[in-house]
Amino acid sequence: QVQLVESGGGLVQPGGSLRLSCVASGNIFSIYAMGWYRQAPGKQRELVAAIISDADSTTQYADSVKGRFTISRDNAKNTVSLQMNSLKPEDTAVYYCNAKAPAGPAEPELDFWGQGTQVTVSS
Repeated sequence: QVQLVESGGGLVQPGGSLRLSCVASGNIFSIYAMGWYRQAPGKQRELVAAIISDADSTTQYADSVKGRFTISRDNAKNTVSLQMNSLKPEDTAVYYCNAKAPAGPAEPELDFWGQGTQVTVSS
């Protein structure tokens, strides 16, 4: 249905920046929201940022990243990006791209996930 390919992870020093990209393919027209999640060692996966496929491209962010991270969508390239600035060691995690699409009447929605990309913030 939908395939997601991520890129942009790596090693960066505290205070540095990274830009993650997620390219969607397949039945992309069914996607109504996309976002980025992350999972640090020993912790649960958490929502970092999301963008809604509406006229205003409504966004939402985790409190811990507000003012530092920005999610955006390039409809022409069918790509969602996460610009991460002022990175902190606690941002270290595997970051996953997510897409949501309508499902049948017995299911609220379908979730699609990228393979994950490692972000390490360390001096």
